Amino acid sequence: MTNKIKNLFNRISNKYDFMNNIISFGLHNFIKREAIKSLKIEPGSKVLDLCCGTGDLGRIIKKIQPTCDVIGVDFSSEMLKIARRKNPNITYWELDATSLPFEKNSFNYIVMGFGLRNIPEKNKTLGEIYRILKNNGEFLHLDFGEQNHLSFLYDNLILFLSRLFLKNTKEYKYLVISKNRFLKPSELIELFKFNRFEYIKHKNMFWNMISFQIMRKP
Repeated sequence: MTNKIKNLFNRISNKYDFMNNIISFGLHNFIKREAIKSLKIEPGSKVLDLCCGTGDLGRIIKKIQPTCDVIGVDFSSEMLKIARRKNPNITYWELDATSLPFEKNSFNYIVMGFGLRNIPEKNKTLGEIYRILKNNGEFLHLDFGEQNHLSFLYDNLILFLSRLFLKNTKEYKYLVISKNRFLKPSELIELFKFNRFEYIKHKNMFWNMISFQIMRKP
């Protein structure tokens, strides 16, 4: 399953940023910036952008706090090629989120946007995040939120736009299914608590369609 998902992201990598702009009406950058600003990252911090894709969260972090040491990690080599071109001041590694080579207590902050739902072994990934976070380090998770009538309409819009611009809905059909099968924000918070994290805050945006949660390693 993991290799299938990796190959999917490799295939859509060259259209990924374009489609994000189209299907979010350009709002995805605002959403990501609001989530990062809520984290209140301190200057000089060491930050991991996990499942970084084409590197948007890391780019925002470096813009807000240029002195931060940001590392991006993803399992898609094609996504990382784009991230490196976009953000030459960030180091990128091709790695599996369930098995990270970093030492214990390495990072002040770990951010993860739209990635956890694509990982079957969620507890293993969260265990790695907990291990490499410093004590009192913070973990930001960002993804879609509650399912409602608007999200149903949005799903159909995604499929329509992928058919229009990509002439193919196969990959984006998977992304819609993974979004709809993913845990609700309240369930995610309980999952994070089960994995020893301490709740700090969460925020739902755009009629609860988007949500981010901030947790701490106590």
